[in-house]
Amino acid sequence: MVPALMVMILAMLCGFLPAMNIVMEKERGTIEQMNVTPVRRFTLIFAKLVPYWVMGFIVLTVCFGVARVAYGLSSAGSLATVYLFAAVFILAMSGLGLVISNYAQTVQQAMFMIFFFVITMILISGLYTPVSSMPRWVRVLSGFSPLRYIIDVIRMVYLKGSGIRDLWRQFLALCAFAFFFNGWAIIGYRKTN
Repeated sequence: MVPALMVMILAMLCGFLPAMNIVMEKERGTIEQMNVTPVRRFTLIFAKLVPYWVMGFIVLTVCFGVARVAYGLSSAGSLATVYLFAAVFILAMSGLGLVISNYAQTVQQAMFMIFFFVITMILISGLYTPVSSMPRWVRVLSGFSPLRYIIDVIRMVYLKGSGIRDLWRQFLALCAFAFFFNGWAIIGYRKTN
């Protein structure tokens, strides 16, 4: 449960904060100032992602320390593997947050949308209930949740000592989510209203 809770904290942090980012600038009126600059959409979205990526690594490192000190839980595998997968997961969740912020008009809308998606992803990810014991349609739906794959990764690395060779499917799935959400965030961002 402890490794999976690390993922839940990462999902909440790296999903909620980017979702608020562009929306708050829309409400303040500062988004127009960015829109008139010659900065390309890709560069703008990438610049929005970097702080949350760094923050996610800091939070994950703190979670590793708390798991070791408070629960006596240390990883059976390499923490570098966890950091690699977490890097891709953070990009995916931040991309989802930016997609939501592109379409939301107010902070309240963004909060409700990201809350809906993150809570749904948590419930179908296998954090509380094993995916194998869920109804078939929920198992199929859980394949569309990046949390399912990162929870598998952290549990396998922490508890079994699995390496990258054992986790290539999860890596490809997380890369696909990161590419999809960030691509959508770049395409969905309009520099003109």
